[in-house]
Amino acid sequence: MKARVKWAEQVSFVVESGSGHAVVIDGAPEAGGRNVGMRPMEMLLGGAAACTAFDVVFILKRARQPVADCVVDAEAERAPVEPKVFKRIHLKYAVAGRGLDPHQVERAVRLSKEKYCSATIMLAPSVEITYDVRVVDGDRVDG
Repeated sequence: MKARVKWAEQVSFVVESGSGHAVVIDGAPEAGGRNVGMRPMEMLLGGAAACTAFDVVFILKRARQPVADCVVDAEAERAPVEPKVFKRIHLKYAVAGRGLDPHQVERAVRLSKEKYCSATIMLAPSVEITYDVRVVDGDRVDG
């Protein structure tokens, strides 16, 4: 896996992935940013949430569960002083599907947390990661 980060201007950077995708990362306005992209720590949090969401959907599909939607809301608490690392992350899973087995959804989240999600597992030794799960009988997660 590779990534290339190129300085654009002020505190804005373009990240290019080895798979050929690009995203803009920018600093906060008080640090000289123009708010044209996510902050680096937001990208890290979003990447961890996306990693576990990917696992949950993949596991549920392999279990032949009728998953129709999956949303993971991630909230992080950072240390108050530099380097302001994540201290706690709470993941709120909402998974929708008509006739989903709640036990299968819980199992998928647990397997992601304990075995498959490289991002959250990598963070877990230094970050308290908690979660809750909501199963929605329908096609979409509201909000």
